[in-house]
Amino acid sequence: MTPLAILCAALVVVIGGVLAFRLHPFLILIAAAFVVAALTPVDAARPVGPGQRVAEGFGKTALDVGIVIAMASILGSCLSAAGGDRRIVAAIQRCVGERHTPLALLLAGFVLGIPMFAETVFYLLLPLARAAWERTGRGYLVCVLAIVAGATMTHSLVPPTPGPLFVADALGVDIATMSGVGLLVGIIAALGGYAYARWADGRWPLEPSRSGADTRASATAAGSGPPLWAALLPILLPLVLISLESLSRSATDAIPPGVLAAVRILGDKNVALSLAALVSIVLLAACGAGMPAVRGSIAEAVTEAGNIILVIAAGGALGVTLREAGLGQVSTGLATAAGLGLIPLAWLLTAVIRMAQGSATVAMITAAGVMAPILLDGTPAFHPVYVAIAIGCGSKVGMWMNDSGFWVISRMSGMSEVQTLRTASVMVAVEGTIGMIATLGLAVAWPLR
Repeated sequence: MTPLAILCAALVVVIGGVLAFRLHPFLILIAAAFVVAALTPVDAARPVGPGQRVAEGFGKTALDVGIVIAMASILGSCLSAAGGDRRIVAAIQRCVGERHTPLALLLAGFVLGIPMFAETVFYLLLPLARAAWERTGRGYLVCVLAIVAGATMTHSLVPPTPGPLFVADALGVDIATMSGVGLLVGIIAALGGYAYARWADGRWPLEPSRSGADTRASATAAGSGPPLWAALLPILLPLVLISLESLSRSATDAIPPGVLAAVRILGDKNVALSLAALVSIVLLAACGAGMPAVRGSIAEAVTEAGNIILVIAAGGALGVTLREAGLGQVSTGLATAAGLGLIPLAWLLTAVIRMAQGSATVAMITAAGVMAPILLDGTPAFHPVYVAIAIGCGSKVGMWMNDSGFWVISRMSGMSEVQTLRTASVMVAVEGTIGMIATLGLAVAWPLR
C-alpha cells in the first residue's frame, strides 16, 4: 500500500480543480492516474510499468462505456433536432394544465435529463419559463428552479448520462438496477427541490432580465415535433430492452431458448443504446430533415461524446491505479464494519470533491474510483447500487462559482451570483441531501441482498 501515491493523487485533483478554468478535467484525472501509478511499486508477479497500467485502465473503461456514451449523445442530439423534446414538454403541459407550468417544467426536465445533458435541457426549457412569466407576471424563479430540479437529478442518477453510467460500471451495478433505483430516489429528491423552489419564489421573487439570452424562437416551437409516441420511443426503448435482459437472468427456465438468446442480445447495453440512437436518426429524417442536417447532428454529438469519453476513461484509469496502489487492501473489512455508514461516506466524499473542483461528473468519477475497491473487496450488507446512488446525490452538493453549470443558470436566467447561490445552489444541495436520506431508507427497507 502506498498512501503517498493516494495523497499525491488527491492533491493533483484538488489543485487541478482550483485551476479548473485553465485545465481540462481530462488532464487533471490522467495526471492523477500517472502520479498514483508512478509512486506504486511494480508487482514482481506482473512487471508492468506505470504508463501501461494507466493505459490499461483507460482502455478498459473506454471499452465498457465508450459505445454507450457515444450512442446516448447521438440519441439526445437527434431527438432534440427532430423536435421530440418539445413534443414531450408540450404533452406534459397539456396533462398538468397551464396553471401548473412549474410542475410541468419539473417533469419535463426530469424526463429529458435521461437522454440529454442537464445544460442542454436548461437551454431548451428556459424559454417556457420566460413565456409563463410574460403571461402571468409571476412565478419566474420557481419555473427556472423547477427545470434545474428535474434535470439535475436524472443527470446524476439515471444512465445513460455519463456520470451514473460510469459509477454503475465501476461498482458492478447493472444498468437496469441503477436506472430503477435512480428514478425512484430522483423523483423523491426532485420533489424536495421543487418544494424549496416554491418557497424561494415566495421569498425572493424574480423577473427575467432583458439582457438574458433571447430564446423566443424555441418557446414558440414548443408545440412542434413528431408524435408523442415517436418522441418517447428512443428514450423508453433502451430502458425496456435492458430491463428485460436483467429480468431474463432470473427466469431462464421459463423463457424459450430462442427468445432468451434474442433478449440477451438486444438487452446488451451497447446494442440497446445503438438501436435507440438509430431510432432517433430515423425519427429526425422522418421529420423532414435532409442528409446535411442529419449528418450535422450526428457529427456534433460524436464530437461532444469524444470529449466526455476521454474524461470518463481518464477517471477509470485513476480508479484502476488506486486499486493497484492497495486502496482495496487497506480498506479490507470497511464495507462490512461501516455498514450503512458507507452511504453517507460516499455522499460526503463526492460532495467535497465537487466543491473543490466544480464538475459533478468528475466528482462522481473520482469518488467511484475510491469507493469501488472498498465495495468490491468487501461484503456490504446492502446492494452496491445504494452507494452508487449516494455518489450521484453527493455530486449535487457544492455548486458554486467554479462550476460551469452555475454560470449557465446565472447568466441565462438573469440572476446575479448571490441570487444563484441562495436559490439554485441551495436547492440542488437540498435535493442531494434528501436523496441521500432516501437512499439510506431504501437500503434499510430493501437491501436487495
